[in-house]
Amino acid sequence: MLNTDIESFSNFIDGAWVAEDERMDAINPASGQVIGNLPRSSRETARLAIAAAKKAQPGWAATSVWRRAEMCVAIAASIDRNRQKIARTLSQEQGKPLSEAVGEVGKAADGFRLAAELVKQLGGETLPAEDPSKLVITIRQPRGVYAIVTPWNFPVNIPVEYLGPCVATGNAAVWVPAPTTSMAAVELMRAIEEAGLPRGVVNLVMGEGPVVGDEIVSHPDVNGIGFTGSPATGQRIAERGAGKPMMLELGGNGPVIVFEDADLDAAASAVAGGAFYNAGQVCAATGRVLAHRSIVEPLAKRLVELTAAQILGDPLQQGTTMGPLNNPKVVAKIHEHVDEAVAKGATVLAGGKARPDLGSDLFYEPTVLTGVTRDMRINREETFGPIIPILEFGDDEEALDLALDSEHGLSVGVFTENLGRALRFGEAIPAGIVNVNESSTYWELHLPFGGAPGTKSGIGRLGGRLTLEAMTELKMISITRRR
Repeated sequence: MLNTDIESFSNFIDGAWVAEDERMDAINPASGQVIGNLPRSSRETARLAIAAAKKAQPGWAATSVWRRAEMCVAIAASIDRNRQKIARTLSQEQGKPLSEAVGEVGKAADGFRLAAELVKQLGGETLPAEDPSKLVITIRQPRGVYAIVTPWNFPVNIPVEYLGPCVATGNAAVWVPAPTTSMAAVELMRAIEEAGLPRGVVNLVMGEGPVVGDEIVSHPDVNGIGFTGSPATGQRIAERGAGKPMMLELGGNGPVIVFEDADLDAAASAVAGGAFYNAGQVCAATGRVLAHRSIVEPLAKRLVELTAAQILGDPLQQGTTMGPLNNPKVVAKIHEHVDEAVAKGATVLAGGKARPDLGSDLFYEPTVLTGVTRDMRINREETFGPIIPILEFGDDEEALDLALDSEHGLSVGVFTENLGRALRFGEAIPAGIVNVNESSTYWELHLPFGGAPGTKSGIGRLGGRLTLEAMTELKMISITRRR
């Protein structure tokens, strides 16, 4: 039964807010309370959105690059005007502190501005031909309709990493957000609508991934796919969308390697920041710490101190540095990883337990573990929570062996004053990102982001011009001169 005391939300299709009979609740993870009522959309609804995008895309592609860039700037301005409202909804629904949410929304506006600048520089080239009568050029054209499926950990910024380039390059989109953060998606869509984007260019369909997500990635009228999420879901999308160009940004379990010559204060700060930001629900988070045995104790001491400084609580409360986890599946996996590690001999130096007394079962203390070994799940899998597992190594070879002992290949941090060693590790570890003397989470909107080939961290690159290039088709045109 519909609760009339909370707001009921609709899909956005072909420039209008469209109701759906089937519904699902939006839950505040900090309190467990229902805070909204959302569509549980059908495949038919998804097909309506695809049809709207297909109809709108040719006209939008024919719109001048400068006009499309102006629209991206207008959307950024609309996001800025609604920043506090979007951020508050994001914080209530996702669980991150309000200060982090405000920062995320600001980055989303920056994403549209960046797309506006870069699309005006996106061009082809002239190429030499063996036949002197030929002039050969290349141009870039939009691919058509994009299926965009996005996660709950950054429910405003990650969608913009796809939507900004999509709009700028003349594509149209059908966007399916994560069910647990669809209210934030609605607020972003409202800002896009307010800016005056032509109808059908971006369509929002809420619901369950196996239904609406599956429909849009597999539909024959969808020409490209953008997805950020888990490796398991990414594999299913790759299978269902086989043959279509796609960007898949998946999981990580990146090591932060701390050598004996490292600045331990800087290393500890980076490790803790990478582990506790957004409660560790970041694909590039500090997945595990590989520390030279000579500095394990002083590094762990610093990490325990930084852990004690975290303030766990209501994300809307001023001073909170860490809110709840987003959903029960995340908490269950953290319990499994920590409990198994302790059973196999790991020691909990800080945290290590849930805090339901704070308002819901989704609060979990920031945690530091020592004595972690390579056979433990917390070392081998992506935990996706505020956990710092520390493994010891004795020399460079062992450190590299531990770093390579992973199916993921997204991001790595290396702390050392030895530049040669840093470059050697940076080249040897299969990862899309290697940060030297910096957190594994360091990245900027214009920089390439993605996983290494042959790992579970995805394919393709997000970031700056690379996303715009990925969302366009390179076409060769030859012109024969007639004299």
